[in-house]
Amino acid sequence: MINYQSDYYGWTVEQAELLKAGDWQDVDIENLIEEVEAMGRSEKRALESRLTVLITHLLKWQYQPVRRGKSWELTIKEQRLRIIKILRDNPSLKREIDSCFLENYPFAVIQAVKETGIDENVFPTVCAWTLEQTLNADFLPNTEDKK
Repeated sequence: MINYQSDYYGWTVEQAELLKAGDWQDVDIENLIEEVEAMGRSEKRALESRLTVLITHLLKWQYQPVRRGKSWELTIKEQRLRIIKILRDNPSLKREIDSCFLENYPFAVIQAVKETGIDENVFPTVCAWTLEQTLNADFLPNTEDKK
């Protein structure tokens, strides 16, 4: 048996082989459960991270109009596409997205403050856009051309 702590990769290969072979008595159930739970948390963190980056760039777009550029626009587009992919690959996360959106807005504000130098009090305490607007490919806040 390969040790989970000292050779993680070897352990994963061994566990996969044991599972394929139906060798249930040798499967490291305790650590396998831990890893499966961690995988789920990792997918949720990826969604949260993408939402934070997206909201941060939408805030920058709205509150620093003179700095708007193709890079920000492409980052917004990329994050939306990556969020769609995460939700497509993990449909159960759809029921988590509303809370992720609300919970990660404050982190996006902090990031926007760090990146823009704008005082934190300038940003609303609650997101000014709905989740649907935020994810809408045609939405950019405070722009005349909504594409």
